[in-house]
Amino acid sequence: MIQDWHELLSRPEYGTRTEKDIFVTMRDGVRLAADVYRPDGDGKFPALLSVSPYSKDVQKLPVREYPTDRDLGNGGIECGDTDYFVSRGYVHVIADARGTGVSEGGYRVFSEKEQQDGYDLIEWIAAQPWCNGNVGMLGSSYFAMIQLLVAAQQPPHLKAICPVDSATDFYRHWGYHGGMLNVSFVSTWWDGSLVVNNVGPSDLEAAQTESIRENLMNDPEIRAYPRLWKAARWPETNPHLFDILAHPLNGPWYKERSASEKFDRIRVPTCLIGRWTSAYIHLPGSFSAFAHIQAPKKLMITNPESGVGFNRPWHENHDIVLRWYDHWLKGNDTGVMKEAPIHLYIEGRNEYRHENEWPLARTQWTKYHLGLQGGLKTGQPGWNEKPDRFTSNSLLMPGEKVPALRYATAPLAQDLEITGPIALELHAAIDGPDTNWIVELTEVGTTGAETRVSIGWLRASHREIDAEQSKPWQPVHPHTRSDPVEPGKVIRYSIEIREISHVFRAGNRMQLVVKAQDAPWEGTSYIYKISYHVPPIRDTRHTIYHTPEHPSHLLLPVIPA
Repeated sequence: MIQDWHELLSRPEYGTRTEKDIFVTMRDGVRLAADVYRPDGDGKFPALLSVSPYSKDVQKLPVREYPTDRDLGNGGIECGDTDYFVSRGYVHVIADARGTGVSEGGYRVFSEKEQQDGYDLIEWIAAQPWCNGNVGMLGSSYFAMIQLLVAAQQPPHLKAICPVDSATDFYRHWGYHGGMLNVSFVSTWWDGSLVVNNVGPSDLEAAQTESIRENLMNDPEIRAYPRLWKAARWPETNPHLFDILAHPLNGPWYKERSASEKFDRIRVPTCLIGRWTSAYIHLPGSFSAFAHIQAPKKLMITNPESGVGFNRPWHENHDIVLRWYDHWLKGNDTGVMKEAPIHLYIEGRNEYRHENEWPLARTQWTKYHLGLQGGLKTGQPGWNEKPDRFTSNSLLMPGEKVPALRYATAPLAQDLEITGPIALELHAAIDGPDTNWIVELTEVGTTGAETRVSIGWLRASHREIDAEQSKPWQPVHPHTRSDPVEPGKVIRYSIEIREISHVFRAGNRMQLVVKAQDAPWEGTSYIYKISYHVPPIRDTRHTIYHTPEHPSHLLLPVIPA
């Protein structure tokens, strides 16, 4: 009989001792505040560090559990269930990032100083009489992103990490999607989650800041969006948003904060946990980190209990995290390294499956061409196929339908599994200098109901391709310059669509939606509220071509039955 790995995990056998507001001195003299929760037994224990700007004290409020929702006010409670880990023989240290909560210093999101603080905290923890010298890190989202950045600092006593929901590219995953400002998230994150007591110095010189402010305040897109204009006019009200607006192109400011720039420096065992519902920010980070970190590693992509985000306070996956740390911090054989490195939840089939690589070796890369009358098929388009058109609506009112084109297969004769990264090659012309391309892959049921499966974005002026990093199934755009489009010219756009593992059911249709704007009322999920983008400021006509000369198509990772 095969033993259930849950039986191999540490058992709950300890109570909790609590020490509040311990001040730890960093290398530059700044003191960070931390709370220490440790087992009430004798001896030394491994420790888990959680750091964020969301306040260590907020993490312990007795709030009601909800699916992730900023409006409910508990989105930042993400450090994990302290009692779960302490009772199983781990010390949990929760610290306020510099400039936040009751810590000293000045806060600047994911700055190099904040990353160095993680190093210093870990080495302080390892030197305490209650620690056995083995330290890991704990938490999701912000708490996960800082794990990778701290691991790249290579503190000697950090023995493993387990990031849950971690973006890794601060430009592409956080600030800008395909070069499009992620306005609803970055404009509300600062005042919706953070507890900042002192803002650190800007990377910009005063004269440079003033010049940027004036340019932003006169930018037509900024002027059309009052929330952005106010951030440009008064940067101190939302320093993070101003920093994002001040850096519209990828460069050093983002690279400092991107774990993707430091993967080669991460040497500790890494367990990456993500979810299919986090395509907007976290999902691509899990895949990117797994592809590039050269250390013992695992990847698990799941769907949360709520079907949206992991519930807050975050408590899901704790058995997975415990299994990882029991192995690497306690030396217990939990069997975790005897399994295949990837564990995927297969949507539509609603089951888990182990895999050995990504993309899967058995993938059948298949082109689905856009065609006549909104068709989507594996056959080549005809020479005489006329193009399709839609016009974006710069004055779209709440509740109005977003202008779009739809291309769908015939009802599927059998189940179709698509597992892997996806690319869209779109041949199109516009009648202006720029636009947004937003593309969605959906499943259309027999009643006509549509379910979004994945999404991709590209600002037309950011169409330049990084040929060295790109793959046929995953185009990479440098986003280092903005190149206006020649109106009326047919251009090939290569658009990355987020990774999926989804079975389209027999009788349903697979559909591609192409549009130039999104809206928070398009769906009922909170995801629609926090991840929409500034629409084109002028009505723009979009013309999509599908002929042998201009073969617009999806490249899909079909997995044979």
